[in-house]
Amino acid sequence: MASAVLKVAVAGLSRCSALTLMRAHSTTAPLHQGLPESLWKLGRLNHIAIAVPDMEKATALYRDVLGATVSDKVPLPEHGVYTVFVELGNTKLELLHPLGEKSPIAGFLQKNKSGGMHHICIEVDDIKAAIVDLKAKNIRTLSAEPRIGAHGKPVMFLHPKDCDGVLVELEEA
Repeated sequence: MASAVLKVAVAGLSRCSALTLMRAHSTTAPLHQGLPESLWKLGRLNHIAIAVPDMEKATALYRDVLGATVSDKVPLPEHGVYTVFVELGNTKLELLHPLGEKSPIAGFLQKNKSGGMHHICIEVDDIKAAIVDLKAKNIRTLSAEPRIGAHGKPVMFLHPKDCDGVLVELEEA
């Protein structure tokens, strides 16, 4: 019956409009049907991190040339970096500079003398559940347990080889 009503409804429409109406009333199952509900949710993009060889020069670019609001430079010894956050309204940039010679950013800058994008950070609502789920899906993490990140919240880095070449940081929202 519904099919007959739909045919009558689309009879006077253009082919494009008829196809759109028919798709909107499709009775096929959604693609995610049958998959278990995830115990955690992926949230918004928190920041994009950029490794910089000269923190003062990079900070001045965003603050003085582009007019952005920037934070003070903060040392994070447990991560081996100095950070400056650049506010963009809908997200942030995190400028990273090595703190000590064993800093992972020092190694990155040895390979990329001019600096460049280092990682993206995406919020999750439950980092422990996300880690358990991702490990079950063979996504490697760069540490055994979450650590406290620059925002004072638990973070975990996912291996770039398992994330299409992108270093992904998860931060609990």
